[in-house]
Amino acid sequence: MAGYSSTFSAKRLWIILTVGMVVMFSALLLLGSEVYQQAPPIPGSVQTSSGEVLYTRADIERGQNTWQSMGGMQQGSIWGHGGYLAPDWSADWLHREATALLAIISDKDDYPGVSDARKQAMHQAVLSAEMRENTYDVSSDTITVSEERARAIRKVEAHFTALHVGTDDAALDLRRQYAFSSLAFLTPDEARDVAAFYFWTAWGATTNRPGSDITYTSNWPHEPLVDNKPTPGNFMWSMGSIVLLLAGVGAIVWYYAQQYDKWRGDIEPEDGVATTDFFDRSVVTPSMRATAKYFWLVSALFLVQVLLGIVTAHYAVEGQGIYGLPLAEYFPYAVTRSWHTQLAVLWIATAWLATGLYIAPLLAKRDPKFQVFGVNFLFLSLLVIVVGGFAGQWAAVHRFFADLMMNFWFGHQGYEYVDLGRFWQIYLVVGLFLWVGLVLRALLPVLRVGENRSLLTLVVVAAIFIGIFYSAGLMWGQNTHLVVAEYWRWWVVHLWVEGIFEVFATAIISLLFVQMGLVRASTATVMVLFATIIFLFGGVLGTFHHLYFTGTPISVMAVGATFSALEVVPLLVVGFEAYSHRRMENNDSWQTNYHWPFMFFSAVLFWNFVGAGVFGFLINPPIALYYMQGLNTTANHGHAALFGVYGMLGLGLMLYCIRGLTDVRQWDQQLLRVTFWTLNIGLAMMTFLSLLPQGIWQTYASVTHGYAYARSAEFVQSDIMHTFVWMRVPGDVVLSVGVVTFALFMYKAFMSGRAETQLAPAD
Repeated sequence: MAGYSSTFSAKRLWIILTVGMVVMFSALLLLGSEVYQQAPPIPGSVQTSSGEVLYTRADIERGQNTWQSMGGMQQGSIWGHGGYLAPDWSADWLHREATALLAIISDKDDYPGVSDARKQAMHQAVLSAEMRENTYDVSSDTITVSEERARAIRKVEAHFTALHVGTDDAALDLRRQYAFSSLAFLTPDEARDVAAFYFWTAWGATTNRPGSDITYTSNWPHEPLVDNKPTPGNFMWSMGSIVLLLAGVGAIVWYYAQQYDKWRGDIEPEDGVATTDFFDRSVVTPSMRATAKYFWLVSALFLVQVLLGIVTAHYAVEGQGIYGLPLAEYFPYAVTRSWHTQLAVLWIATAWLATGLYIAPLLAKRDPKFQVFGVNFLFLSLLVIVVGGFAGQWAAVHRFFADLMMNFWFGHQGYEYVDLGRFWQIYLVVGLFLWVGLVLRALLPVLRVGENRSLLTLVVVAAIFIGIFYSAGLMWGQNTHLVVAEYWRWWVVHLWVEGIFEVFATAIISLLFVQMGLVRASTATVMVLFATIIFLFGGVLGTFHHLYFTGTPISVMAVGATFSALEVVPLLVVGFEAYSHRRMENNDSWQTNYHWPFMFFSAVLFWNFVGAGVFGFLINPPIALYYMQGLNTTANHGHAALFGVYGMLGLGLMLYCIRGLTDVRQWDQQLLRVTFWTLNIGLAMMTFLSLLPQGIWQTYASVTHGYAYARSAEFVQSDIMHTFVWMRVPGDVVLSVGVVTFALFMYKAFMSGRAETQLAPAD
């Protein structure tokens, strides 16, 4: 068998990567057109058989906008996407409507002389047939419901009106259990519009597609009352994904193991491993110095993000306060969770962006003109976006925006991770393209020289796509169909955060290792390109695994299950990478300066396997996600993967960069040791002691009783779930120690003086 270097030359890998990405993104867009065409229709009106209009399209769209302004996915979920404390509103409405209609049917048709069990089965069959029948008429653009079902709909609407408007003890107690704001209520008209939107999402979840016995959401959620159960395709594509995973693992581990000895021999530079520290002889430009404030900002955002996470988690047991303090009057759950989830992305992204701004002139050994101004202007812009965007979300949840258009532009968009108002979102897109420009103008002169061209090209391409892919968040408007908005939202969350940023970071790290004289350039190029191909081959179309049950056609499940299984494959060879990292560190004494960056990169590999690999595949097959979507198994995967992989990577990159901004001899190694171990141990305690047990217990309830029950206040506020929530406290405390010690380390490192490095003036 030919060696890897002859089989995978850099030129051949670039061709494979280019052709593969053209094919993958073409397929992603082609299936996206199917998503547009086969989304559940929003009717012009919902009316009874006698012609009485219950809801109009305008009601449903206003309801969607009002739901967004309340916090949207941060306060409960729709079709399984969103927060975990309040119910999934589509499943909750569906269960309540089915229960109400079943009672009406039972009163109407008594079936005398029939046993109770048989009678119940007959009533339920009538219920299922009525609710699953598709009565949408294309020509009249109407959904027609029976008079009995209309009565059930009105009863459920009254429940939600009381929830959002009522001030009686029962309504206030339910608001507390759902962690709603204790002060912000809807008007009766707004509550009716929100009810119309919830009805429509439940209608899509229980109504068969035309000519099919499968609902618009592929029979999700699990609801025995209306015979919502996994489809045959759900089982088949789940088995297929597992077979593909095993085949992929076998193939890549076999090839990797066979080539590993040769690769390990080629990893060392031709002239041997460097005997001096690259940063000791590097040029520190003014713009590189200017990035210091970014790393300070990362530390601050990290600290606030963890604090908000603790508050948000505590709301699960106290609802509207913290140990008796009425915190929800000022910072309700929808606000704290919005800020918590967005700050996670913001501080990690800021660390990576700052790394790009630092590394580009480091490689060029000079600053382009006005580079310092650009770095400072971008920093101020980030501050304005964070403060302005978060203030708008706070105002939206507190009902200060009377106009829904104003909320869309300056308040809360209600879509998880992309909650910023559209104005702030556009501002952030402009900022990202400014960052792309700052990085490229510094790197292009280096690229022309030709040294390490493939790695530099990959960094440049990834940087450009970082700006482009976040722009996908501008593809929906105020009244865009929810299914379409979800399709584009996952371009941002999956492809931007989990895809392009990871390629950028991998290329940057490899480039650093080459510059430091630890890795041979040709070997690093081949390995990075090979890893990028494997990751993106599964990752691009693997985007669809987030969209199995969001009103998309069955083809989305087929493609998503197939390719997302392949995303896990490269994560199973991380042992080789971890060994290589440790081996590189042991080569020379000067590398002890990089012990903790190496340790953080090793943590990335560990959490990549556990958080993204094990916890990710736990919920990845369609049959698993059918029961688990929107449960704490998702939160478990999210915390372990987002912080464990991308957060640890951001911290490791920060330590590399501040190596050139501070005097490494003055670093408090003990603080770094405490930081590293408390962050990792705390995260492990949080996941294994609290989030994972909560998710498993909810999954059992979902399989046994139905999804609505697993998300209900009755279950979520049960004693055993409260116990699991309290089990999170030890992990949170340990992790918080790590956050504080990291901030303290940063303060001491910068206050202890700067490194004695060469200074370069700007051109």
